[in-house]
Amino acid sequence: MTPALEEARRLLRLAVRDGDTFALLLPLPKATMAALGFHAQQAVEKALKAACTRYNIEVRRTHDLAALGQAVLDHGTALPVSVDELRSLNPFAVEFRYDDEITSSMRREELDTLLRAVLSWAGTEVDG
Repeated sequence: MTPALEEARRLLRLAVRDGDTFALLLPLPKATMAALGFHAQQAVEKALKAACTRYNIEVRRTHDLAALGQAVLDHGTALPVSVDELRSLNPFAVEFRYDDEITSSMRREELDTLLRAVLSWAGTEVDG
């Protein structure tokens, strides 16, 4: 196994772990959108980085999912969601964690659908 594939699989495992945490929180009425969105954003970020690592796509250290998604597209690999959908998760990386006044227009179900699509896609990209 190449070092790039090994690292891609490690990142994918971390993405799945964050996705599992999201799934545990999702049915809880007291789980805030900030908490759900944070774990969804983290899982998607790691999944995108896993694919980038697998394909040796050079990316800078970033939480910007739109930038990561665009790097994948520029490589010639299709994404399961649009760059705009990825961008909608960006505020959950920082702003929503530290500001209790911000509200999101995303619904829980939208977060779940987007997260599932990206995790499934990344699994295929990394392991074929």
